[in-house]
Amino acid sequence: MKRNGIRDVIYIHLNEKSQFVLSHGIEFREFLIVLHESINHMLLLKHRFDDGDFNMHTMLDYVPKKRIMKLGDDDVYTYGDFCWIDFEEMEGLDEVPGQVLAELLYLGHVKEPLKPPFYSYLRNSFAYLAHDDGWFNKIYYRDLTQFYHLLSQLIPMKLETLKPEKNLLGLKKKKTYPSVDEHLLLSLKKFMSEGVVLSVKDVMQNRYRIELPLWVIGDFSNMDDMYEEYEKNSKRPCDAKLIFDKKTREWKIRSN
Repeated sequence: MKRNGIRDVIYIHLNEKSQFVLSHGIEFREFLIVLHESINHMLLLKHRFDDGDFNMHTMLDYVPKKRIMKLGDDDVYTYGDFCWIDFEEMEGLDEVPGQVLAELLYLGHVKEPLKPPFYSYLRNSFAYLAHDDGWFNKIYYRDLTQFYHLLSQLIPMKLETLKPEKNLLGLKKKKTYPSVDEHLLLSLKKFMSEGVVLSVKDVMQNRYRIELPLWVIGDFSNMDDMYEEYEKNSKRPCDAKLIFDKKTREWKIRSN
């Protein structure tokens, strides 16, 4: 579901061994806000962006660093398939051998790598594979700490947009929340490895705290099935809560 143009349910299935995160509710625009400094250029494998440059060696479009934020402003959800891999230097892109190019084309077409999608020629940090961006995303991370950093910033971003507080006159006011401690999120690794929903939609708040419920719902690649399972599980007590203490302005986790 979307509210104010923002998805209010986040599903995460972490595959630590294969270094990818399958998700629903995390959009490219949000990914870019947090992690854009880790991206130099982007090689577009599946897209509809009309302001890319063409690389003659790979016969693929790419986005130079200076234009990446423009891509972030585009409605990539409407592309259908949106797949890319970052790369450091043009020289490396121009040296990609045929075998690697074949693997990249397969990656963009099937959203599955033939082998771990990290290449010495590209020196990439990510492989980003989405269908209806924000609905189904599969992102490979060379360094999974980047994912925890993304999540630590994403949760307060969602709250600021979806749950503005009201002042004494009842008018909504923009509220800034601190990032969630990444070590705290690491303690949710077991839940994320099983497949977990964190719901901003079902948030509870009072004068003292904000509580975001989490439900472990299992491994899904079909997000219609995932959402159906979430709706069923949301009627039972949650497995844990991510809690923001308004007085101390600190986050904590409470398991049920």
